[in-house]
Amino acid sequence: MLLRGFTGSLLVLVGGLGVATLPPTAPLLAWETVTDVRNSELGRMTALTVVLVGLGLVASAWLALCRRVALADGDDRGAGLLLVRHAMVLWSAPLLLAPPLFSRDGWSYAAQGMLARVGISPYEHGPSALLPQGEAGLLLWHQYPIVQAVDPMWLDTAAPYGPLPIAAGALMAVETGNPWVLVVGHRCVALLGLLLLAWAVPRLASWGGVNPALASALVLVSPLMVANGVAGLHNDLLMVGLMAAALVTAVERGWAWGAVLGGAAAAVKLPGGLVCVGIALATLPVAASLTDRLRRFAAVAVVSVGTLVALGVVTGLGQGWFAALTVPGSISTPLSITSLLGGALDWLALQGGVGTEPATFLELLRTLGVLASLVVAAGVALRWRTGDRSASVAAVAAVVAAFVVLCPVVHLWYFLWLTPFLASLELSRTAMSALLAGSVVLGMVAPLDSSLHGAYEAIVLACMVLAVLLPVLLLTRRSRERIDRIASSRWLVVT
Repeated sequence: MLLRGFTGSLLVLVGGLGVATLPPTAPLLAWETVTDVRNSELGRMTALTVVLVGLGLVASAWLALCRRVALADGDDRGAGLLLVRHAMVLWSAPLLLAPPLFSRDGWSYAAQGMLARVGISPYEHGPSALLPQGEAGLLLWHQYPIVQAVDPMWLDTAAPYGPLPIAAGALMAVETGNPWVLVVGHRCVALLGLLLLAWAVPRLASWGGVNPALASALVLVSPLMVANGVAGLHNDLLMVGLMAAALVTAVERGWAWGAVLGGAAAAVKLPGGLVCVGIALATLPVAASLTDRLRRFAAVAVVSVGTLVALGVVTGLGQGWFAALTVPGSISTPLSITSLLGGALDWLALQGGVGTEPATFLELLRTLGVLASLVVAAGVALRWRTGDRSASVAAVAAVVAAFVVLCPVVHLWYFLWLTPFLASLELSRTAMSALLAGSVVLGMVAPLDSSLHGAYEAIVLACMVLAVLLPVLLLTRRSRERIDRIASSRWLVVT
């Protein structure tokens, strides 16, 4: 089981070298074998197949791990959490040195850190500002080769991220300008979030009498985490790690310390601040009055916002990133319900000759979606049960779920925000089965990212491989029985 998952991660690394975006100056491209694979259609399709098979092995090993810790008895229960953490280290290790896989965001992070390092605000300029022109008017790519790997879509856009990851990137850029070393450094920063989850999730699970080993397995080593969190190298992993740690800290050390970490989570990506709803609810007395609720929420907001602002001041980056929060909304993603519905209504309006401006309904539904998620957050804050630790976990799950569902732009890795809180709740058999299946699917489809746009042969091949792997993992009789045994397991409730 552990060896199977490790082999799967290793295959993801090897295959990823054939399909991932690399800067032309990468030393790896000096290897003839690598360039031959990357420069041929057959080589790239073979590499993609290797990646998908690797993810299939990770998914298979993960389901076996979940079954083992779910059905553990006696002394094996205590060893289950150690087994999960061992798997986390073992399965993440091969991907530590990988380039950003299934997304080019990691290259953007490194370029934004380099901008801050040379004194250019990443909140006012895109990575292209690193490219001065020579005497002949040619862009001097060789000075900052990291820019060569940034998605052209984001070359001229400001960073929509908070000061924490930007400041970390700037510190790394002091030591080196090597693109690969920089992204490995950013992955190490992201993996701090994984370590925080390894510490926090068992505590969150214990509040509701949920099996801490199973909850940890659902979060730390799922295909969703391996593909989108570790391999994909997204800031979201650090953000959600800080969110989970903030809620635990609030209960164990006081709401003020939790609010500080909540502000730090928001200083990675703004949605991290949603955990403050749970912080206030968990630390209020049972059946708190409306006045007490408002006072506590105001106090938590002051501390968390103060932390957020202070981090911008201390790092010297300021608060300019708030103006860039609309940058992700410049694209539409198929996972966004509001964008899909708004786009469909715009198309119908065009076909019907209604005469509305392009994207009228798209912008309207996106705005309504954001407002609706805020209404849900306010409703949870004012009406959810107080003084109940497990209920506060459910509150965060509800608020985050509403935001993800109604967000104008939804990527696969956004579902990382939700899993630590869902996995820490006592779920029904149907809900647990859905979480298991969703984690497999969202991890396995990660290679079908935007970098395959236009590569129709690769897309067809990937879909064919997935059409074989996913039913084997989820729909055969043996796999259904395994998922059902995991979903129907129950942990002795400890109060």
